[in-house]
Amino acid sequence: MPSIYELKPRFQALLRPLVRRLASAGVTANQVTIGAALLSGAAGAAIALAPGRRGVLLLVPAVLFVRMALNAVDGMLAREHGMKSRLGALLNELGDVLSDAALYLPLALVPGVSAGLVVAAVVLAGASELTGVVATQLGASRRYDGPMGKSDRAAAFGLLALLAGLGVAPGGWTTALLAAVDLLLAVTIVNRARRALLEGTP
Repeated sequence: MPSIYELKPRFQALLRPLVRRLASAGVTANQVTIGAALLSGAAGAAIALAPGRRGVLLLVPAVLFVRMALNAVDGMLAREHGMKSRLGALLNELGDVLSDAALYLPLALVPGVSAGLVVAAVVLAGASELTGVVATQLGASRRYDGPMGKSDRAAAFGLLALLAGLGVAPGGWTTALLAAVDLLLAVTIVNRARRALLEGTP
């Protein structure tokens, strides 16, 4: 099953002129990474403070789109402009997991949304990213296998928040969507673990 992650190279090509300007202005990859995390935290706090307001849910797809761009920008700054660092690698991995948790967990407070399925999705998402990172300790590459990678999760949660924010009452459809996300996350963990073991085998 294909993943949205496979579209990343095309997205990066569109952002490359902006990345060059940021690098020339002295903006660092770590600053962009931290900025993306703070943005997610602020949006998540707004949702937690007013989970019953439809308008605030529209922050989720907007923030996810901006974060997707910022995540591509920080990676390109690091790789293409000599900003790679041990701290940057740590911030990149932790930032993604913490940002997702900060933005998605407050959706559990929205009336009609299954809190248990939201929490399960956040936990499984963290486990899937951990599996991808642990692959490097087995001699394999960092695994980004789907079918429910970071970009796919963003699409699913963005759709949920967008429809709810536009007035589609949460209920059976949100439960079905979140259950599918949880199931696909479990498959993703298995895929990343299996392929890491295969790749890391001498």
